[in-house]
Amino acid sequence: MRRVLLTAVIPTLLLSGCASTTAATPTERTAPTATHTTIAALDEAISGAWRDPKNVARDGHRHPKQTLGFFGVTPDQTVIEITPGGGWYSELLAPYLRDKGHYVAAVWDDAIAGQPKYRYELNQKLREKFAGNAAVYGTPEVRVFDPAKPDFGAAGSADTVLTFRNAHNWVSDGTAPAYFKAFYDVLKPGGTLGVVDHRAKPGTDLEVMKKSGYLTEELVIELAQGAGFVLADRSEINANPKDTADHPNGVWTLPPSNRHDAADDAKYQAIGESDRMTLRFTKPAGAQ
Repeated sequence: MRRVLLTAVIPTLLLSGCASTTAATPTERTAPTATHTTIAALDEAISGAWRDPKNVARDGHRHPKQTLGFFGVTPDQTVIEITPGGGWYSELLAPYLRDKGHYVAAVWDDAIAGQPKYRYELNQKLREKFAGNAAVYGTPEVRVFDPAKPDFGAAGSADTVLTFRNAHNWVSDGTAPAYFKAFYDVLKPGGTLGVVDHRAKPGTDLEVMKKSGYLTEELVIELAQGAGFVLADRSEINANPKDTADHPNGVWTLPPSNRHDAADDAKYQAIGESDRMTLRFTKPAGAQ
């Protein structure tokens, strides 16, 4: 059974329901402290009428308030979200950062031919989402990168980098070390890398991970530490003990992908979305 402690860094008001699994030390584990103003701004974004109802329906699985609070995201930061896809978190982060901060959606470079079709389609939809409601989203930046040689901007220019359910793709492609190194480079000293991904059982074979879409926490931590990061904390915010992580079509068997026979729908709906790790890393304060 996992040992759980409540993190004392961010007020309980923001982290209600958040379980932190490592103790905090002042030098490595401090995240920005939330204020009542920060909490109110995040609540406003989460309750925004502009959000897609299908996205709102997933709040119970994705726990955006607790997750962003755990990562210490504040409205005055420069935050880079890696491949936001259809913009689930963009609908929250862009309005949240609109007035005092800067939201960057890092997407696959559309000018590079031969990529999977969905990448071009998702990029177009994200740009249309932003352009269609400037009053809500402000002027978020869509920043392109080469997936074979990821580079997310000027060195030391971001406060926080966030990636939700992406790392398993990089592991499968063999590019994960390059991504984590690029995150390290773009972050300011003391900056935060927040990672959420599908969690495999400890000791799972690498080839099984690649096929299933689930990664062990140990592998993700190894990749981040290999790039120079320090593990600051881990949380059970996005845990799902019903998920056995051994489904016929991997994580895509479960909602929201639902790659299963219609006869099995009730079974997988009862499980819900995947069991997910939630890890916060920091770039050491004295790093260059």
